[in-house]
Amino acid sequence: MTASEPAAPTAVDTSRPHPARVYDWWLGGKDNYPVDEELARKILAVDGTVLRGARANRRFMQRAVRVVAESGTRQFLDIGTGIPTEPNLHQVAQGVAAESRVVYADNDPIVLRHAEALLRGTPEGSTAYVHADVRDPDTLLARAADTLDFAEPIALSLVALTHYLDDDPDGDDVHGLLKRYVDALAPGSHLILSQVTPDLSPEAVAQAAAHFRRSGTPFHPRPLTGFHRFFDGLELLGPGVIPVSGWRPDPEDVALQQEGIVPVYGGVARKA
Repeated sequence: MTASEPAAPTAVDTSRPHPARVYDWWLGGKDNYPVDEELARKILAVDGTVLRGARANRRFMQRAVRVVAESGTRQFLDIGTGIPTEPNLHQVAQGVAAESRVVYADNDPIVLRHAEALLRGTPEGSTAYVHADVRDPDTLLARAADTLDFAEPIALSLVALTHYLDDDPDGDDVHGLLKRYVDALAPGSHLILSQVTPDLSPEAVAQAAAHFRRSGTPFHPRPLTGFHRFFDGLELLGPGVIPVSGWRPDPEDVALQQEGIVPVYGGVARKA
């Protein structure tokens, strides 16, 4: 089990918060800096849904990966990995099928430092990490191809990532960007997505977005129609696009729903 050779990462910038480290703080992790904690606390003060949203989003990923793995998929590409929080995606996938191959991709240098932890997969499978940016699909996909066979089905996951990318055709062009990734996948592949929405808690999400933007982090919550567009041309698995806490919930998730709303949409779709 070896990581694909990454480009030399830049030094960790601790003068500005990073979304992955803010998320890590919300999940109770220790891989964050004072600047990340400061922003995380500011957002928590105006949006009381963020802690349960972070937990619900993580559990959605685990359930979605399990469902896709149980359907027969044995390859996974997780973009925007963030800081490792167990159980990781490869642990879920390889728990279903030990021979599963998983590639993590992220552009945060601190994630590279955790590559060894990420790479502890099963002997039968393969787990790798590539240092690449989602905005550079050619590089990211080329590096992922060292481990994954793009002629065979792959589950592509971008969990809580698209709300950091804009819609501007001259900017991130997030919908066009997602299409490039999906076009690279073989028929039978899956797309796993989650995204913050203003639909369910508009005032709190607006204040949270303002804090992100003031910190220098773009943030683009999307309504149902904007999120649903990511799945154009794909076959949505039931129950379709829904708040992550309600997507095929386990009994524990049903109990946690009593805590309140989670303004994060999730969905899983298959490429026909």
